[in-house]
Amino acid sequence: MNILLLNGPNLNLLGKRQPDTYGNQSFEDYFGQLTKEFTDFDLSTFQSNVEGDLIDKLHEVGFSYEGIVFNAGGYTHTSVAIADAIAAIETPVVEVHISNVYSREDYRHHSLMAKNCKGVIAGFGLDSYRLALEVFKKELV
Repeated sequence: MNILLLNGPNLNLLGKRQPDTYGNQSFEDYFGQLTKEFTDFDLSTFQSNVEGDLIDKLHEVGFSYEGIVFNAGGYTHTSVAIADAIAAIETPVVEVHISNVYSREDYRHHSLMAKNCKGVIAGFGLDSYRLALEVFKKELV
């Protein structure tokens, strides 16, 4: 099962950026743990700070992969184009957030893309990604 973990802006700074909010571990280190835990999956990852690159990646894998775990970062709350790209593809998308967006600024309480996603997982640190993979794992059974 091909699953893409797709990360948006500033997530390349995990482990360095606001450790009180996002933790001390880099995404690369965490991804290594996930590949060891989810051996039934062919996991890949892609990160970009550019909205168009994220849309292009959704289009690229959105008809051939079995799942996408997507942390769009700040684009979650602002990008109609990303929401439309998710609606246009066949691959199910699970929206994830490291922090509990509902305990943060008001503008973070609304996701433009959530209505086009299979579900939303937020507030469990990097384990939000693992929980999203568990959703896809249940579909294998």
